[in-house]
Amino acid sequence: MPPPLPTVVLVTDRAPPGPTLGATMRRNPAARIGVWSAHHRKAAVLGWLLFVLLTAGLGAAAGSVGLSPSASGAGESARADAILADAGLERPAGELVLIAADRPDGWKRAAADLIAAAGATGLPVRGTPPPVPSADGREALLSLTLAGDRDSAADRVGPLLDAVRSVDRAHDGVELHQFGDASSERWLNDLLADDFVKAELTAVPLALGILLAVFGAVVAALLPVVLALTACAAAYGLLALVSHQFALLPTAYSVMFLMGLAVGVDYCLFYLRRERDERAAGRDPETALRIAAATSGRTVLVSGVTVMVAMAGMFLSGLAIFEGFALATILVVFIAMLGSVTVLPALLSWLGDRVEAGRIPFLGRPRGTRAPSHGTRARRRSREGSASRSRGAGRRGRSGGSGRESGAVAGAVLGPVLARPKLFAALGAAVLLALAAPALGMRTEQLGWQKQFGPDAPLSVAYGRIAASFPGGPEPARVVVKADDITAAPVRTALARFEKVTVHRDENIAEIAVPLAGDGTDRLSREALAELREETLPAAFGSTGAEVRVTGQLAGSVDFDERLRSGIVPVLAFITGVTFLLMLFCFRSYAVALTSIVLNLLSVAAAYGVMVAVFQHGWGASLLGTQAVGAVQSWLPLFVLVVLFGLSMDYHVFVVSRIREARDRGAANREAIHEGVRRTAGAVTGAAAIMVAVFAVFGTLSMQDMKQMGVGLGVAVLLDATVVRMVLLPSVMALLGERNWHTPRLLRRLPALEHGDEGDDRDEGHAGGRDGDGGGTAGAHGTEGTRGPAALV
Repeated sequence: MPPPLPTVVLVTDRAPPGPTLGATMRRNPAARIGVWSAHHRKAAVLGWLLFVLLTAGLGAAAGSVGLSPSASGAGESARADAILADAGLERPAGELVLIAADRPDGWKRAAADLIAAAGATGLPVRGTPPPVPSADGREALLSLTLAGDRDSAADRVGPLLDAVRSVDRAHDGVELHQFGDASSERWLNDLLADDFVKAELTAVPLALGILLAVFGAVVAALLPVVLALTACAAAYGLLALVSHQFALLPTAYSVMFLMGLAVGVDYCLFYLRRERDERAAGRDPETALRIAAATSGRTVLVSGVTVMVAMAGMFLSGLAIFEGFALATILVVFIAMLGSVTVLPALLSWLGDRVEAGRIPFLGRPRGTRAPSHGTRARRRSREGSASRSRGAGRRGRSGGSGRESGAVAGAVLGPVLARPKLFAALGAAVLLALAAPALGMRTEQLGWQKQFGPDAPLSVAYGRIAASFPGGPEPARVVVKADDITAAPVRTALARFEKVTVHRDENIAEIAVPLAGDGTDRLSREALAELREETLPAAFGSTGAEVRVTGQLAGSVDFDERLRSGIVPVLAFITGVTFLLMLFCFRSYAVALTSIVLNLLSVAAAYGVMVAVFQHGWGASLLGTQAVGAVQSWLPLFVLVVLFGLSMDYHVFVVSRIREARDRGAANREAIHEGVRRTAGAVTGAAAIMVAVFAVFGTLSMQDMKQMGVGLGVAVLLDATVVRMVLLPSVMALLGERNWHTPRLLRRLPALEHGDEGDDRDEGHAGGRDGDGGGTAGAHGTEGTRGPAALV
């Protein structure tokens, strides 16, 4: 009988292996995408470049199509525009020229010269009746019509503008002020182009400067900016192509750039920061990239999907302007998300530690020794054995200087917050509610020219002078009458009550221009419009059987506001419901899902309050280089609501995912909160600073609605990254305790969404990560260069 075999006991300090590679990849699509990109670097990078070049090139070649009045409007005014459009009665571009002299009849010579100069331009200028004098005889209003395609009128009006300026210079004591469809559109297009260039030239350097401060290296700072700009270029091309089937307002392109730069840089920042943190924690390049793909990559996917779904809520508004915003934002967020989880890991795999190239002294300097390469670590392990593990653990948690400083600040704040969560939850909520209080008196309107561009803008001056001397002249109400027989006696009798009537016999349609009292937007003008719609027109056409609709600038604004008020409720219900479900699926917790909704609503309410205080009441407006206009642009409240619900998910998912990582490793609730918030402080601070900087740039642009949007979103993001994420979120989660992690029974059978990486060390990583902000979860599998299932890259 052979002797018994000796018993062999294998002693190891490693944790048991985690789930298999196949299970890891199936449960985490971000890890699967990141691994594929790292293994196929050339295909990922070249595919991205080809995609960007093709879409941008095709979009530039095809050009973009603007939104027609009938498509962009709502209610009765949109119906009136549709009647004219269906009948092929496109109104030609009209121009008004006010000729003001210093004495009665002093304008006559200038008027004669202007009529001659307009005829000499070679433009199809029609309708030059005698100018209409003002009551005191010192001013006259000349009406001109630029025949031809209305859509191209802005491109053709240049010679007429030159003619007006030439006559103005040639006559002393006479002033000429021009306002009209073509001249205003041309001026607005030039202004938007200049503002867009200003935004690009200002926002991009600001974002790059902040990223330099975060990473302290040129290459690391350039990566997010380049990827965000290429995502914007691709989205612009796709948007231009889509506009041929789904026309867009020019503002949609500005919103697309703003959102694309903000989320594009943020997504890359989250991903890149996690990879750098893992390298500083002692990981080899392959493991660091794999953990970044499985954690921050997953966060990017969840955040991107949440933003896109929230933006889709704007389709429920029933207004084309919001549908354009939704389409533009969904496109650019999807492309930015796609680039962050595909081309970014490919570039990081190719660059390795060269991503730290171009290091700037004293900016983001790493604390401690750089983690050695895989080969060096393997040789050292063979010489030093377990001693190398101790030194590797000691290096964990040492990230860039700015990140460590952010973590230190976060740690200083979190101490008292977690010690007295009730007090700080009440204080944080009180601050946001106090900021939100002015929103109770919010007044919205479609801002007119003078409020939109300020009283000193050339177009505002011309509009104001014409409206003051000839009320209703710049923007009269336009009544559209559609009858079975426009020449029938009852219809002719009704039309005879009005002065400026144009009859289209073949189409059985008539147009009536009705000047409105007031300046075109004030209470007097609104009352005049209501009287026209509710009394004058029913009295004139009530027995004729004709369809009568009112359109025009003010009518369109009133109808738009009414539709907006009725549309905001379904949009709010949709985004809150969908956000709740997404958070519930992501974190498997009612508490976390409800907390995200409540905190988002508080941020939105605070943003509303600041917008009302600054732009409606003028509190602190001079400090921001703007002025009170007495109202908030009517489309902004809904837009800000949807955008902030989407963007807030970036921070919420990123922070709560890191808290969940710590919780899944066995940390107590408050310890997990402390660790998660502290470790994400650097990335959240950098991301928030970039977003605030980008939005602040839009707060400096010429248009009032861009100013309001920039200030509202910038303040909201700042509050979200400070008061909400540093005070309210940790204090509320501390108060909820273990209820944060209670999984509803209905969700227990669904597959769990991984919040960490299966290669994380459940013991050593948890302890080692407390040294600083930067160290991710330390990994038992692959931490010291192990070539096993966890080394996915």
